[in-house]
Amino acid sequence: METGSAAQWMSFLSLTAKDPRLNVWHVALLYALVHLAYMQGECKVIRVSRSRLMAVSHINTLPTYHKYFKQLQDFGYIKYTPSYHPGYRSTVEFL
Repeated sequence: METGSAAQWMSFLSLTAKDPRLNVWHVALLYALVHLAYMQGECKVIRVSRSRLMAVSHINTLPTYHKYFKQLQDFGYIKYTPSYHPGYRSTVEFL
């Protein structure tokens, strides 16, 4: 994905919909990531915060969020790079 067009994001989401490993929590997080990427006008690397991802994905508990976010990394959909600086957000790269 070189341009962040709606058609490309829909294609990405269609591919993820066919992955039998993914459940509703994975899909909610992917939706939140794609939503933020589209809003940021980005297609490869986006800036994220846990609170924003949890709000957009409607995930209310930290254990649920962490479990499924880590699985998206393990499945090869994203690469998460945390920021420990309070003035900088963490990044997520779409793989």
